Amino acid sequence: MIDLSIYEAKKVSSGSPKASVLDVLNKDIKFFNAGFSDKKKERFYAELNILFSAGVDIKTSLELIEEQQTKESDKELFKSIRSMVESGKGLSAAVEATGKFSPYEFYSMQIGEESGRLPEVLEELAQFFSKKIKQKRQVMNALSYPIVLVCTALGVVAFMMAFVVPMFSDLFKRFNSELPYITKVVIGLSQGFSEYAIYGCSVLGAGCCGLYINRKKTWFRKYSSAMVMRTPVINKLVQKIYLARFCQSMNLLTAARTPLINALELVRKMIGFYPIEVSLEVVQKEIVGGASLHQSLAKYPIYNSRMRSLIKVAEEVNRLDEIFGKLAKQYSDEVEYETGLIGKMIEPLMILFLGVLIGLILVAMYLPMFQLSTAFH
Repeated sequence: MIDLSIYEAKKVSSGSPKASVLDVLNKDIKFFNAGFSDKKKERFYAELNILFSAGVDIKTSLELIEEQQTKESDKELFKSIRSMVESGKGLSAAVEATGKFSPYEFYSMQIGEESGRLPEVLEELAQFFSKKIKQKRQVMNALSYPIVLVCTALGVVAFMMAFVVPMFSDLFKRFNSELPYITKVVIGLSQGFSEYAIYGCSVLGAGCCGLYINRKKTWFRKYSSAMVMRTPVINKLVQKIYLARFCQSMNLLTAARTPLINALELVRKMIGFYPIEVSLEVVQKEIVGGASLHQSLAKYPIYNSRMRSLIKVAEEVNRLDEIFGKLAKQYSDEVEYETGLIGKMIEPLMILFLGVLIGLILVAMYLPMFQLSTAFH
């Protein structure tokens, strides 16, 4: 925690931004920088907002945030921001110069500086990253237990196929009797597993490496997103996750009186989902040509009819920021509910699958033993 009692309350000094909007929009985004995570950004914006609200000036605020950093790289980052602010740059320009923040962030801060609403913008940015992190955790919580079960199942099956089944197979050869069909199938799979397991693991590893290397390429993002959007259940969840981020981003930018074209450009660069990125590029051009936002979005199935209808009403009454805020909350609530529901549904199904799979192997191995026992009696 930061102790404010030892500092005198001072008026916030925001500085004057030097970067133009066109310069901001023409720069490549670095939204997912491994060196400065979403969690660190959330903490930075939240703490800076608290300090500003308490009347601490910007230089002292940055000093306090710098002092509490534990990693040397983070200390250097905030030191460079503080040095640029002390030399006369605005906070948005200093943040932009580090290359660790996205245009969405420093352009929002620039608007906050110009409009005198910087603390509000910082609070909105903190909430944006908080909700983004929460969504990631919800998805991971829903999938973590099923993933553990799948890995356990694969490990148990691999062990049985590599060691248990061959032992029974050697035993059955001594009796020289006809084996049940299911036993033959399991023994055949076991022999194939022993012969080709190394090749299978090599192919799987190469495939994973190939996916990782090509994950940012346009063709891969296009086909992977198309595959996700055709997968039942998952497609609706993924759609709502990215619509929640889209609406939350648009809420922040439109509330800060960002021109709609500029807001769409910034959101397009930072949203990270191919169907939305491609659609917004066309939507921007159509709006410049005189089309309305809801008409342009109607051409793309990623934006559902409820969202388009509400945006239409918002455009008519000039309340886009409020509608985007309410839509962001609705989608976030739905994502939270559906991820919990999917987790509860997947867990028993995976347990059932694991039990049936291991049960079939055990039945296949013990069935010949029962038949031999019956024959002897």
